[in-house]
Amino acid sequence: MKNVNGTIKKIAINTGGGDAPGLNAVIRAVTITALNKGWEVIGIRDGYNGIFLPEKYSNGTGLINLTYDKVAYITGQGGTILGTTNRGNPLKFPMKDTKGNIVEIDRSDEILDAFRRNKIDALIAIGGDGSLSIANVFAKKGLKVIGVPKTIDNDLDKTVITFGFDTALGFATESLDRLHTTAQSHGRIMVVEVMGRYAGWIALNSGISGSADVILIPEIPYDINKIADFLNNVVSQRKNYAIIVIAEGAKPLGGETSVIEKEAGKAERLGGAAELFAKNLEPLTTKEIRTVILGHLLRGGSPTTFDRLLSLRFGAAAVRALADGQTGVMVALDPPAVRYVPLEQATNRMKTVPPDCDTIMTGRELGICFGD
Repeated sequence: MKNVNGTIKKIAINTGGGDAPGLNAVIRAVTITALNKGWEVIGIRDGYNGIFLPEKYSNGTGLINLTYDKVAYITGQGGTILGTTNRGNPLKFPMKDTKGNIVEIDRSDEILDAFRRNKIDALIAIGGDGSLSIANVFAKKGLKVIGVPKTIDNDLDKTVITFGFDTALGFATESLDRLHTTAQSHGRIMVVEVMGRYAGWIALNSGISGSADVILIPEIPYDINKIADFLNNVVSQRKNYAIIVIAEGAKPLGGETSVIEKEAGKAERLGGAAELFAKNLEPLTTKEIRTVILGHLLRGGSPTTFDRLLSLRFGAAAVRALADGQTGVMVALDPPAVRYVPLEQATNRMKTVPPDCDTIMTGRELGICFGD
């Protein structure tokens, strides 16, 4: 965390990684707060692509001049008006070598040169752990950088919550409510897969709120035989159906996380956890099993009031941090305040669910099985 002297005249904003409800609200807050200080505001399209791969765009630039008119009514709009990407990490950019092999190249210096050419004094980077780790590298190389924590997974350290999580959680819970009635009508086991990568926050909180019978999260490897025994001898005594929530990063005891894509320059893509689980459970129960993958439905749609307000607070605080001379920090919620924490601290570890936390304890006391 550093204090930086010097007058700021032009700042840039970008959004990286997966989209999340609330991104546009941050963009609006940053833009209006900065314009009110007399600063020029530039939006970078598609992560960093807009500034170091201008040839990708029909008009020869991936930079957008942000004005009041362009952000006036975007608070409740899902997605991001700037576009985003989780491919082409500029620190590990995939390129072909002289032999035609794909290798990863660090292109960060090219991006810094592009910032200087465009006379951009500072960057507000909105993203999750991957995006903010990249931003931290630029901060170490001398660019003024403020990070804004975004992820529906809620797995960023040093902030109580990230924007996007509340909206995703609400949709997941509503989906479980709907599945109870169809599962009961057919006497089925419904296996519902939710996002979250290697953290089980969405699965845990929606599962308990949505009255699930079984919740499987990455932090607690599951024993398929114990789950089958629970369904056959406990749940079956109470009702004719069951709801199982499984995080995409959940894995069986002694097994591995299900990965469907792993390529140079791309974020590892998880998937298949529900299908694998259902396939292994099928011979252990007489019930019909159906899988439901909520997937990107959790990312879409209008942000909740909570996420809108948090996003606006984060955006305004990010500009305030620059005005106060800060760099290399992330804005973070520390109720009731929004504070600054070093990007290094915020990105050096993932915030996962403590297996002995109060929410897990509550679930166990409610008779929920966690597969162990």
